[in-house]
Amino acid sequence: MRLLRHLQHWLTGRGLQIAVAEFVPETHPLRQWADTFPWVALVAAVERNFAQRFPTPTARGRVAVATRVLLALELLKHELHCSDEQICSQLRTDFAVMYACGIREVQMNRAQEHFVLPELLTQFRSRLDEAVLEALLALQAAAAMEHGVVSPAHVVVDTFPSEQGSQRVNDAATLYKAKKKSSRCSPPSARTARTPGRR
Repeated sequence: MRLLRHLQHWLTGRGLQIAVAEFVPETHPLRQWADTFPWVALVAAVERNFAQRFPTPTARGRVAVATRVLLALELLKHELHCSDEQICSQLRTDFAVMYACGIREVQMNRAQEHFVLPELLTQFRSRLDEAVLEALLALQAAAAMEHGVVSPAHVVVDTFPSEQGSQRVNDAATLYKAKKKSSRCSPPSARTARTPGRR
């Protein structure tokens, strides 16, 4: 009987369900990273945007991959500096990546239903327009401020990427320079208040 239990994956194509969180320690960087995101709000924002812009999906074909998984893969791809192929491959074997994608249980089976093809990730990315990206950014910033990770005074976003070290003028740089200049240009009396009776 014990032998049959160990061979059931190969005989039937299905094995025992594995609780992903049991294999990812709470101190693991990807688990801590994933736990900082307001996933419910982010997924709802993406799904609202897609529902307005794209027709109702067909019931034919393979079961759709959850938005939560695709969104996490897209974010992880940039966090880990991976290609589409690399991050989709890690989803197959890395429990920490599965955890970050919201997969709580995985069952070893030949269908490999939790796999994501790189082409699907590319298609998902192409649907993310500027409006949904701004909504996701606002939700993430609000969650960070709510948890005290950052203060509103420190949230400055430059949405136009540039190479490190470039001297491109942007809103973030301009705001920083303006704040620095205003602190230097404040009246001397405000900066160096004298104590009465002291010369």
